[in-house]
Amino acid sequence: MATKNFLDMRKYFLDEIQSQYTSRNVDNFKASFESSKGFDVDKKAAVDQSFRDILLEQLVGDIKKIETLIDFSVECGRKNYATATIPVVLLGDAFDIMTLDQCEEMFSYVENNVSTWKEECFFSACKNNLLRMCNDLLRRLSRSQNTVFCGRILLFLAKFFPFSERSGLNIVSEFNLENVTEYGTEGNEMVEQFNEAEENSGKGLKIDYNLYCKFWALQDFFRNPNQCYDRVRWKTFETHATNVLSAFASCKLEETSTSKRKHTETEEMEVDSSESVQHFFAKFLTNPKLLALQLSDSNFRRSVLVQFLILFQYLSSTVKFKQDNFVLTAQQNEWIKDFESQIYKLLNETPPNGKKFAETVRHMLEREEIWSSWKNDGCKEFKKPEATPVEATTQAGKASISKKPRKLLGDLIRDYSNSGKVYMGNAELTRLWNLCPDNLSACKGSDRDFLPTFEEFLEQKPKDKPDSSFDWRALRLLARQSPHFFTLNNPPSAKVADCLESVSKRIKKEKEEKQTANVTPEDNQNGETNLAEGDNQLTEEMDAELIKDEGESQDGSNNIDKHEHKAATVTPEILRQLSEKIGEDWKRLASKLGLAEDEIQFIETENPSVVEQCKHMLSVWFDDDEDASLDNLAYILEGLEMIGPSEYAKNIIAGEEKIEEISD
Repeated sequence: MATKNFLDMRKYFLDEIQSQYTSRNVDNFKASFESSKGFDVDKKAAVDQSFRDILLEQLVGDIKKIETLIDFSVECGRKNYATATIPVVLLGDAFDIMTLDQCEEMFSYVENNVSTWKEECFFSACKNNLLRMCNDLLRRLSRSQNTVFCGRILLFLAKFFPFSERSGLNIVSEFNLENVTEYGTEGNEMVEQFNEAEENSGKGLKIDYNLYCKFWALQDFFRNPNQCYDRVRWKTFETHATNVLSAFASCKLEETSTSKRKHTETEEMEVDSSESVQHFFAKFLTNPKLLALQLSDSNFRRSVLVQFLILFQYLSSTVKFKQDNFVLTAQQNEWIKDFESQIYKLLNETPPNGKKFAETVRHMLEREEIWSSWKNDGCKEFKKPEATPVEATTQAGKASISKKPRKLLGDLIRDYSNSGKVYMGNAELTRLWNLCPDNLSACKGSDRDFLPTFEEFLEQKPKDKPDSSFDWRALRLLARQSPHFFTLNNPPSAKVADCLESVSKRIKKEKEEKQTANVTPEDNQNGETNLAEGDNQLTEEMDAELIKDEGESQDGSNNIDKHEHKAATVTPEILRQLSEKIGEDWKRLASKLGLAEDEIQFIETENPSVVEQCKHMLSVWFDDDEDASLDNLAYILEGLEMIGPSEYAKNIIAGEEKIEEISD
């Protein structure tokens, strides 16, 4: 059938899809697709629009038919009769026109087809659409009323995206500072509420206004742990935490299983099983009348104590993007250790299953340290190690060879002994052990001598720049192989490289003497005289060169040390290009690089344009920070989502350009 324009193709494919999607017969649709004239791009666009028209006009509210239509679109996408994104586009349209209850039912289809979305033909094309669709759903849901559904969406994203997907890793370790806990701190009404709460509490835990304020003030430290590195704020935190923990210790909870058992024996009640109860609160209430009841609740108490443990682990752990001055003193670390032991003691005493809960929390925090180390290393991608050729061959051989009855151990030892071999219990160990019957002679074999000679090693010396590591290894090799190491008579300030060069010349001279030792006596006598004179002359020349170079090495030692201490990384031109690409975001980058607010203000006042301000800031960082390099800068820019500057820095690194050191 010939089609002339998009509208005609759209109507034609709409009829074809409507008649064939229920049977999921893609072969019939193939004939319709190929018989239609036009470019494949135009035909795919018409097919995509036809799918969306059928969904929005005819299948609203019918979840089963919508799933059937999406299955048909998946098959069309695999056969290249439609774009790879059309299944996820249909899912997004379906969620947009459904109620939340229908969305929750429909999302089961998305979860059950994770393997489909991860196929090569769909993953790269659909991953952004799927992420957008899930985020749109999360915006519609309430964390307090749709807790389970929100968790299902997050679990799906965790299964779908790779473990090292940077969009979900919080690379720069930022906190959710918008999570502010509001509570009453002023007014006579608060005092009246506390008086009323004390009257109603009876013999329970007594809560005063000061304890109330200190307890809820701790949430601000949990929200932003970096406040604890300030000395004044730390004193406040230490005082509040001590008072709260004392309140917990003074009111210990008791197991209530006995009373529950008596109640169930006397009266039958229709209640849900304990396994189905969901202990979740989007936000604890801060009403002063409730604090006494909250402190007597085991779930509330555990939540607060675990918050303390998480905070302490962050304060004492190493985080790559933590500022250098964020370090605890020895006294603070000692206080944290004592406080942690008290918290674990309270967790063990908090029913139900206190000891098991405390062990679980401790294990989770230990696993969190592994996660933190992985993030500090740059979130490297996890890959399953490939089987070596030997392992692959062994596995294939095991699969093809049928099992034979195993010989007895005594028979195996006897057979190997008769053939003059030793049986080690493993085929590979037996082969290795019997390669050489005498182990001592095998260790002394020439094939185990891996050290090169001193002369061969010096031939590998890099000539473009000095290498102190190479000189140190050459000196160790000289001490192992030649007595000249103990007869060095060069000045103490001479370079190691020059000393090695002089020793190399002497060794070559000795070899030449040995080669001429087999000549006639007269020639030998004359040769010895000439060699002695030549040796003395060579020694004098080498000593003169070393003394001459001594002054040059002393004059240039500072420059060499400076060059070796901090390699040049960028030129002013590269700084300017980076500054133009960073632009207005240079202040955010400056904060991450550790510049103080007064330094940022000084840079603004000293430089008129944004580019000059950014260039000045980068120059200060490269000059002052020992870890400053293009590698670290590219990593930080990527974490701040400055894609353009990050790619520019990576291109410079990949090109292996030689960059001169920035002048002050």
